[in-house]
Amino acid sequence: MIPGIPAGINPKQVEMLMRQFGIKTEQINAKRVIFELEDKRLVIENPQVNSIIAQGQKMYQVVGEAKEEGKEGINEGDLNLVMEQSGAAKAKAEKALKEANGNIAEAIVKLKKP
Repeated sequence: MIPGIPAGINPKQVEMLMRQFGIKTEQINAKRVIFELEDKRLVIENPQVNSIIAQGQKMYQVVGEAKEEGKEGINEGDLNLVMEQSGAAKAKAEKALKEANGNIAEAIVKLKKP
């Protein structure tokens, strides 16, 4: 089966056409895909990854749910929760999460201590 092909289209015919045009696909067993963006990372756990070779170019198709992380690997959702619960600024919350190795509860307790 070829990903991205709408229902009702015969996959065998699509595969035959792709072979005629010299397009090859291969499924890749990936555990995690990380996109490094300028200000954050997108992390996709247990993705479906396919490589497509067409006209000498290798392309990758990645399907899955992405989670945002800060550049340092801190999950944005975790950071927002720590900021909300502790009332700390972003920089302090990031520092506390790093020192707590990502443990949200520990970071919040640390920030709430006088």
